[in-house]
Formats: sequence, structure tokens, C-alpha cells
Amino acid sequence: MSDRLAVLPQYLLPKRAITELLGTGANAQAGQLTTRVIRWFVARYQVNMAEAANPDISSYASFNEFFTRPLRADARPLNSSKFICPVDGAISQFGAIKQGQIFQAKGHDYSATALVGGDSTLAAQFHDGSFATIYLSPRDYHRIHMPCDAKLTRMIYVPGDLFSVNPTTARGVPGLFARNERVVCVFDTEQGAFVLTLVGATIVGSMATTWHGIVNPPRSKEVREWRYDDQNIRFKKGEEMGRFLLGSTVVMLFPKDTLEFNANWSASAAVRLGEQMGDMPKNLS
Repeated sequence: MSDRLAVLPQYLLPKRAITELLGTGANAQAGQLTTRVIRWFVARYQVNMAEAANPDISSYASFNEFFTRPLRADARPLNSSKFICPVDGAISQFGAIKQGQIFQAKGHDYSATALVGGDSTLAAQFHDGSFATIYLSPRDYHRIHMPCDAKLTRMIYVPGDLFSVNPTTARGVPGLFARNERVVCVFDTEQGAFVLTLVGATIVGSMATTWHGIVNPPRSKEVREWRYDDQNIRFKKGEEMGRFLLGSTVVMLFPKDTLEFNANWSASAAVRLGEQMGDMPKNLS
């Protein structure tokens, strides 16, 4: 079956209604029922609870409390490289932004301008820069951390669809990551601007950042923006910046001559928070 045919049902399903229903269920505190659901999920997706700060499944009051569980402090040591992987997951794609276009999958590109909600001035800062897209599967740790030291300047909520973001959908839905609902976080670094985008998906009940809390819901039909230029919100490499309540994808954008990716990285490879993502290009470091 072709990828386009495989994703056809997603065009027909009431994705928003499904997402809101399951989001409500994930927040419910249903005692033994909640515990049974979590036990099933752990077994179904082979979740490693030994890494969790709290490995006791029965102690989680809701599914979302379990899903966004913190890890043990020693579970993800941070590499000394300039840029570290910000999440556990699998590399969807990474590489150069060419003529303002980001590679999604074979036969599919989308524009950096579309990804950031239509702000061409912001997108222009990443002309001939680099991108990395990482998919978080259900079994993964779902908190998002900073790949480098940075200062927050803006957050942009961009309304959109709620297609699944698994590899099959990435191959079958054109412009997927610039089409789905997303939260675009803009930072300043020593190397210039940096964008970390949280991409929503079917059954992703909400996305949250550490400085704002839950961004969605509410879900609006208009782009919403928050400015932080007058605030000194700074993050260190490896510090938590947000989380998914049910899983999805992150897309990062870097300016030209900022990042030389880890030579061991490859599409579809598994990655973990804290591992080396890359360093400054050798001719600039």
C-alpha cells in the first residue's frame, strides 16, 4: 500500500474531536482504571520505567501525569558538544535549508516561512541554514530540553490540522509539519536566532512550555504571539523548556554557519536527550 493511500483515512476522520476526547481522558483521574491503562501502555510500548524519577505506575493520578513523567537526574548525561539532542526520539530528517525549503520526506518539502506561521522576516534568518526534525514515539520521554544556551524572545501559536506525525504520514501528507498545529519558540543565542517548534498531532491533547504553561487548548483559528524582549528568560543547555501531553515532533532551525551535525547522525536513527547533535563548523570554531 502506498503512503498516500495509507494516510487517506486521516483526511476523513474527525481529528480534532478525537484529540479533544482523548485529551480529556488523559487528564482524568480514574483510580484503578487509570492504573490499568498505564500498565497496558507500558507493556504495549515497552516503556522503560527504570529511567523514571518515579517508577511506581500505580502512583500516577492521571495518564498525562505518567506520560510527562520526569527522568532520574542521572538518566541523560549531557554531552560537552555545543549542541545536544533536545529529546528522546528518532531522526526524521536533518540537513541544509535550501532556498528557504525544508526537506520532509522523499517528494515533499515545505517552506521555513510556512513553518513559523508566515513570518518571512523570521524565516529569512535561516536562509541557507540548517534544520533537524525529530519524531517522538509513544514509548519515548516527552519533555523537551534546550539544545544550547539561549534567551527566549518570542512564542507563536500557529493553528492547523492534527494529522499524525509518524514516518508514514510524513511520507504521505505534503507539508505536514507546516500544516499541523504548532508552537514556534524563538530564541537568541551567541550564534544568532534559533527556532524550536513543537508540532501537534492527532491525540496530542496539548503542548506546554515552562514559561507559559499549557499553550493549547484553547485552540484558536488565528495566529497568536507572545513577545519576551523585555524579559530575561534564559535557558542553559539541557534545561527543560516544554512538553507534549501525548507525543509528536520537534523541528529546529539554525542560521547559516552555525551547526555541523554529528557525523553519526542518519535519518531514522534513534537518538536520546543529551547526546551530541553537533558543534560549530570547524572553520568557525
